[in-house]
Amino acid sequence: MAEKPEPVKVLYCPICSLPAEYCEFGPDFEKCKPWLIINAPELYPDLLKEANEKEAERVSEQLQFAGISSSGADGAASSVQSGETSSSKQEEVKRLPGGKIKKKARQEVVIEKVVRNKRKSITIIKGMELFGIKLSDASKKLGKKFATGASVVKGPTEKEQIDVQGDIAYDIVEFITETWPDVPETAIYFIEDGRKVPAA
Repeated sequence: MAEKPEPVKVLYCPICSLPAEYCEFGPDFEKCKPWLIINAPELYPDLLKEANEKEAERVSEQLQFAGISSSGADGAASSVQSGETSSSKQEEVKRLPGGKIKKKARQEVVIEKVVRNKRKSITIIKGMELFGIKLSDASKKLGKKFATGASVVKGPTEKEQIDVQGDIAYDIVEFITETWPDVPETAIYFIEDGRKVPAA
């Protein structure tokens, strides 16, 4: 008579309710990680290694914060290890997919004139918020100064910009630098024929 097969015991994750080996495909893998490290380390050895590295990094940061300089071979090894992790962390921040280095967003105001229906033109002002200027207040001041309609709208890149009706590009630079001294003239650019041209 053939032996009756033993039922397979499946370890289920209490966070995502999937079997532990399928957690990485679930919706809350980040939340599952601590539970997996404790209850199923053999399934995810990389998580255990990552957790150990993070713990070592955290301890070394605490030591640096406390001003304790580690000495001896162990100290040198730990400082080298923490140095490696911090430099790799910096690289992660700076590098984009494909190896391109991410540049910091430059503080600049870009002014562009768009002509519609061959007669009507709109002056678009982008980047005022980078100087700590509230766009709604700026649009009111621009509308009042140039006696025209001005509103804050979302641009094609989902960033907010100010649309001012009419061609006010001739007088706008002077008005911006006088009204908001935080905006230097060197940070103001015009878009002409698809190219960025400095206003100064």
